Amino acid sequence: MNLCFDDCAIQFYSSFYYFRMMFKLIFFAVLNFILNSTVLGVYINIDANEEQCFLERATTGTKMNLMFEVVEGGFLDIDVKIVGPDNKEVYRGERESSGKFAFSAHIDGVYTYCFSNRMSTLTPKVVLFTMHLIEAYKTTGNPEAENANSPKLDDMVNELRSALLSVKQEQEYMQVRQKIHRAINESTNSRVVMWAVFEAFVLVAMTAGQIFYLKRFFEIRRVV
Repeated sequence: MNLCFDDCAIQFYSSFYYFRMMFKLIFFAVLNFILNSTVLGVYINIDANEEQCFLERATTGTKMNLMFEVVEGGFLDIDVKIVGPDNKEVYRGERESSGKFAFSAHIDGVYTYCFSNRMSTLTPKVVLFTMHLIEAYKTTGNPEAENANSPKLDDMVNELRSALLSVKQEQEYMQVRQKIHRAINESTNSRVVMWAVFEAFVLVAMTAGQIFYLKRFFEIRRVV
């Protein structure tokens, strides 16, 4: 009986320790995500036949997430490319209006991402983009966490961080779309109002012209 009790107690404390450690890892992962995730959001104006590039330094395993949206100009299209420190293309897109691309840094160094409007000869483009950088979480160097379950916990924490980043990006993407659609709706409404005012002015002018013409016509008949 005592042996069974001791085994149950050992199993209970082992499970309790495992869940306590997992909770701590998840808590610190979320805290680290909030404090250390790098976010860059900016509007840029790209003239015709111009290309603008930006640099981001990242370590191996760092997740990089690029989101962009062409807000104004021409057919709302832009060329995008991402180049690694070894000058190899990580991503390339042509004539895209919007997009989201995520990848993990394969080597340490500076990654370059460029927006090109060289396909346009006259029309400038306004582009909104955000770049998220988040380093992979590891339990290495934490003696309390170094056990057989550490790799599994690392995977769970990294999946949680990826899910949080995905939700955050999706929220920002929806906010950007909302701003763009609101601007389009306001522009459309203003044009409709201006067109209605113009139609009213034309109708008033035509009515006044018809009255003047009829009045002059009858005056001429009386003279004859």
